[in-house]
Amino acid sequence: QVQLVESGGGLVQAGDSLRLSCAASGRTFSSYAMGWFRQAPGKEREFVARIRWTDGNTYYADSVKGRFTISRDSAKNTVYLQMNSLKSEDTAVYYCAADRVGSYDYTRRYAYNYWGQGTQVTVSS
Repeated sequence: QVQLVESGGGLVQAGDSLRLSCAASGRTFSSYAMGWFRQAPGKEREFVARIRWTDGNTYYADSVKGRFTISRDSAKNTVYLQMNSLKSEDTAVYYCAADRVGSYDYTRRYAYNYWGQGTQVTVSS
C-alpha cells in the first residue's frame, strides 16, 4: 500500500512563504514523477508543479512559475513545494500525487496513480 502524506500548510499573509512536504511510503513504492495539485473552493483541481525522480526535471503551471519551486529528496522519498510571494488566489487545498509510469498528460489528474489527503493553504490579503 502506497501512502502520500502532505504537511506544512497553514494560514499566512500575502507576500509570505510556505514550504509543503510530501512523504511517500509503502512496501514497494516507486514512481516516475511526483506532482502537486491544488483545489480552491468551487473550482476544479488544477496542476501546480511536477518533478521527475531520476533527473529532477521540473514543470510548472504558468500561475506559479517564478514563485514556486518543487524539489525532491530521493533518499527520503520526499517532495517539497517552496511557495514564495504568496497571493490570496493561491488559497486552496494542496495535494501531492505520484505518477508511476510517466505520462505525457502530466497536468491531468488521471496521469497520477496515488494521492495524498491534502493540506490547506490559506493566504489572507
